[in-house]
Amino acid sequence: MENTIEKTRLERFLDSDVWHSFKNSPVAIGSFLVTLLIILSALFAPYIAPHDPFDLAVIDILDSNLPPAWELDGDPRFLLGTDDQGRDILSTIMYGARISLFVGFASVIFSMIVGITAGLVSGYMGGRVDAFIMRIADIQLSFPAILIALLIDGIARGIVPKEAHEEVAVYVLIFAIGISGWVQYARTVRGSTLVEKGKEYVQAARVIGIRPGTILHRHILPNVMGPVMVIATIHLAIAIITEATLSFLGVGVPPTTPSLGTLIRIGNEYLFSGEWWITIFPGAALVILVLAVNLLGDWLRDALNPKLR
Repeated sequence: MENTIEKTRLERFLDSDVWHSFKNSPVAIGSFLVTLLIILSALFAPYIAPHDPFDLAVIDILDSNLPPAWELDGDPRFLLGTDDQGRDILSTIMYGARISLFVGFASVIFSMIVGITAGLVSGYMGGRVDAFIMRIADIQLSFPAILIALLIDGIARGIVPKEAHEEVAVYVLIFAIGISGWVQYARTVRGSTLVEKGKEYVQAARVIGIRPGTILHRHILPNVMGPVMVIATIHLAIAIITEATLSFLGVGVPPTTPSLGTLIRIGNEYLFSGEWWITIFPGAALVILVLAVNLLGDWLRDALNPKLR
């Protein structure tokens, strides 16, 4: 019985407009494959990376600042060269992408939880509750997201003991980026909830005595998730860029757990001395990742737009 249900769901998906749009869009397929390749490379970095950039036993300071393998003084062991500590650039990009993707996904999930909850409550309850939540959202929209993230990071560094900064840096970064991005979810979900709560199925659920929490979770939430998924896809790229910006400014993840932003910051110090590869290759990886995610988000927005079908 379960196999039949799963098969029916699969067949339904293969017959959907979203799948038809995806398989007929070379840009969507290409961006999906690039994103998947980067994610898999990051997830399996300990198994496929040429070197372990965190293993001090295999890092030799004499191998520092080596150019890419195709350059005159390059070493075949290090395809993209090495950084100032003798770490393989290709391996650090793979490991750095793990941190960037983890912070990006975690902050997006956190923003979704806060924003969807606030949007559902605001749209369904209305009145003073709606006005209070939306005024908070309006106030936050008047400040740039990066400024809010910097403010929260600064407050956290002042509260947390100095010796624990590195241990909680990633979690503070996730909270800072997540709390700066919930407004878009809340406003979108609120608008959809205002539309859905006036429909017959919600009115019928109220009449038979179903609790508001159950109505929101079982009936309204599934019908507002389409726009949320589009926002989440685009927000993932923004979260990765924000993390890279904070790390580049020195207030993100610590150098001991380098992300793509940290690698770019380290390489920037050697850019004008000729060691261009230390910052160019991590920067190129960041640009490719963000571009692929953005293109995927643009396709998903168009695929879920009924006016374009």
